Amino acid sequence: MATPLDTDKFKQKKSFWQRPEGVTGAIFLAGLVIGGGYLLVQFLPAIMTLAGNLIYLSGMLIVLAAIIYMVLDPKMRNLVWYMYKSVMRWITGLFVNIDPIGVLKSYVDDLKDNLAKMSKQIGALRGQMRKLSNLMQENEKEIENNMKLASMAKRKGIQNQVVLASRKAARLKESNAKYRTLHTKIEVMHRILTKMYSNSEILLEDTADQVKLKEQERKAMRASHSAMKSAMSVISGDPDKRAMFDMALDAVNEDVAN
Repeated sequence: MATPLDTDKFKQKKSFWQRPEGVTGAIFLAGLVIGGGYLLVQFLPAIMTLAGNLIYLSGMLIVLAAIIYMVLDPKMRNLVWYMYKSVMRWITGLFVNIDPIGVLKSYVDDLKDNLAKMSKQIGALRGQMRKLSNLMQENEKEIENNMKLASMAKRKGIQNQVVLASRKAARLKESNAKYRTLHTKIEVMHRILTKMYSNSEILLEDTADQVKLKEQERKAMRASHSAMKSAMSVISGDPDKRAMFDMALDAVNEDVAN
């Protein structure tokens, strides 16, 4: 059975904005734009005052020219973009390293939510199929009734009723043909989604089991590391505490000697 890591190899490569660091970057960029706009509004009177001074105006034009150069020069844009992505990846990595198991569990929760949404959609398709089936059955009864009315009217020589009943029956037949085509398409979609739902259940169980094993491995490794750290602390001792111990021991020896 393919694990989520195996199936990722066949997925299309995600862009920066679709990866976790992209979300962090988008939030940071939005905050930067909002903060910059706020500061610009707050300091606009001061900027206008400085612009009245020729020296300050020259400095502001130089800064503006540098910003325009950074925007227009492809190499500078790429350099800033790579730096921005690196910073966002570093910030995202901080959280991932702090709580990696929490990130894995959040991913499993997202899979569960998507599976529940898929189940609702499949249920809605089933309901739509039943609705179409009921409509077609009702239309068939109406067609039969109108054909009987047309036949009776024809025997009685009521031409207007023959035309009306015949046209109504024809329209119902046309509607049923469209309903039947739509029902077939929805039925095919229902089979596809049901198969996808079954595969998604397998993927969810496999991913949840993988996360559970990783959590157990991490707990075991952290317990082992803690035990080893305690053992090393007993063997070698904490350097600072050992220095205080030696100083205290020297003081006791000096008292005894005195």
